[in-house]
Amino acid sequence: MLRFLTRRVVFGVIVLWFVATVVFAMYFVAPNNVARTLAGREASLATVAAIKHNLGLDRPILAQYGSFLWKALHGNLGYSYTNSEPVTTLIGQALPITASLVVGGAIVWLLLGLSTGVLAATRPRSLIDRTATGFALFFYSMPTFLLGEVLLLVLFFRLHLLHINIFPAAGYVPLTQNPVQWARYLILPWLTIALVTAATYTRLTRSSMLDVLGEDYIRTARSKGMRESRVIFRHGLRAGLTPMLTQFGIDVGTLLGGAIVTENVFGLPGLGELAINSLTKQDLPTIIGLVLLSSAFVVVANIIVDVFYSLLDPRVRLT
Repeated sequence: MLRFLTRRVVFGVIVLWFVATVVFAMYFVAPNNVARTLAGREASLATVAAIKHNLGLDRPILAQYGSFLWKALHGNLGYSYTNSEPVTTLIGQALPITASLVVGGAIVWLLLGLSTGVLAATRPRSLIDRTATGFALFFYSMPTFLLGEVLLLVLFFRLHLLHINIFPAAGYVPLTQNPVQWARYLILPWLTIALVTAATYTRLTRSSMLDVLGEDYIRTARSKGMRESRVIFRHGLRAGLTPMLTQFGIDVGTLLGGAIVTENVFGLPGLGELAINSLTKQDLPTIIGLVLLSSAFVVVANIIVDVFYSLLDPRVRLT
């Protein structure tokens, strides 16, 4: 296990270095006059040169690249071009909001996806199976922004007209400030992200469980008189969780990098909104910081998933 983790960590570091190099080349090596953009079209050449010098953009590319990697290794992602704040500060302010959205949404979509998938698999070709498959297909085809707008229309606007103020429209309240309001502001975003994502888990769970429940060891367990619930959850679901675990690692790692659409619909100032603002203003240090953070989330999530493989399925050995 230790050798496996070491190998995976080293591979993850190489991936992050490659991503950092590609992003640096895209924004600093490719033709892109950041100083001119920040100074404005009417600025003089002296002003543009002064901005380039202050940002360190007049140094040789290799010197900029070495300084960039060295600072990144020490957690220094530079300063925002637009407001001169440290990039780590901007990310630190937005990360709890995105994390609240993703963690809460992940709990909901796992409960929905796994439960409906197991029900559909244990009752194949029944009304429950067809209903669960139909709902999964419906929400799988539903664009996230459209579902968010529909939930706002039905659960906020319509109820608000009836003077029923259960769900707020938009905004965010920190968990440490008021846990109840924190949950109220996130219920609709959780439902939006969970209903769309749970559809994938319903289909994966149903398909995987149907394959597992046809295995010889499942028939042997049933022939020994083992309870059906124990057969399904202890033996069937545990062996069939591998595809869902893979998908879960990808989804969580990706969404932690910024659930842009959901945050935009509900006015959540998370990493997604920070990414949009940074791209609009060509704030290169912030963009690079967000890309590296998103890559790190995906790498860490995949390492954790690989470790859980060995815990869920004894046939998997990590060496």
